[in-house]
Amino acid sequence: MTKNSPVWFIAAASSGFGHEMAMSALKRGHTVIATARKVERVQDLAEAGAHTMAFDVTSPLAVIETIAKEVFDKHGRVDYLVNAAGFILEGAVEEVSPQEVFDSFNTNVFGAVSTIRAFLPHIRAQPIAPNGVRSTIVTFGSLGSWRGGAGFSIYAMTKACVSSLAESLRDELAPFKIRSTTVEPGYFRTSFLNPGVMVSSKTRIDAYSDEATPTGQVRKRLVVVDNNQPGDVVKGCKVILDMLTGSGLAEGKDLPVRVVLGPDCEQTIRDKCSQSIAILDEWKELIRSTNHD
Repeated sequence: MTKNSPVWFIAAASSGFGHEMAMSALKRGHTVIATARKVERVQDLAEAGAHTMAFDVTSPLAVIETIAKEVFDKHGRVDYLVNAAGFILEGAVEEVSPQEVFDSFNTNVFGAVSTIRAFLPHIRAQPIAPNGVRSTIVTFGSLGSWRGGAGFSIYAMTKACVSSLAESLRDELAPFKIRSTTVEPGYFRTSFLNPGVMVSSKTRIDAYSDEATPTGQVRKRLVVVDNNQPGDVVKGCKVILDMLTGSGLAEGKDLPVRVVLGPDCEQTIRDKCSQSIAILDEWKELIRSTNHD
């Protein structure tokens, strides 16, 4: 790492995209602050040269603010603030409890908001980097940001939220030369769907376990897809790093508000856009009839 290398703060760097982004940034000579709820889970990143910290995005805001101050006291700036924390809650709406819904939003959405809120005062005060950008804030949406479905409605809701958050932040922070984007992967081969990682609702209703229902079919498919996802996380993280840093095939291009990864996610978005346009075309007369005379 060079003295003036870009600084990354990555929440949830113990596995999946957070881990591979940290490794990719380290290989580029960048300074990486890799975090996990238990610091021993990022020991391999420490051995690779990362600074490591225990960090839980669901901590009280005051705790996160203290951590943000520690980071800036030590490193002076954060060029890339990445929140990769998140999990899938599998369960039909009728099955999930209020606490399970809250826990999902607390990690996937509220934690991202708290982290960004705690770091922003320091980021706004730091000097602009040589690339003309003060910092870049990264949330993690998914294919589920674009399409909900039976059995994963709560997860899809949270992912739509963090994609919308990035879109809103893009406008709010533009005057301060701070960029915002959301990474939206399709199915990538991580531990995301592994037993013990994927969370299922404690309440199970036989009607939804029936494989003749959409929910039952999704449950069966998630088991089949686990460890067989088409996406390669290492390749995906190279694309993310190139797009965030404006290097490789992304050189000379502006960072989009959505970093879409995987042909499955691309197709989902294209289908959603086509279906939405079709709805507008079919109902345009009624849609346009609602203004005051």
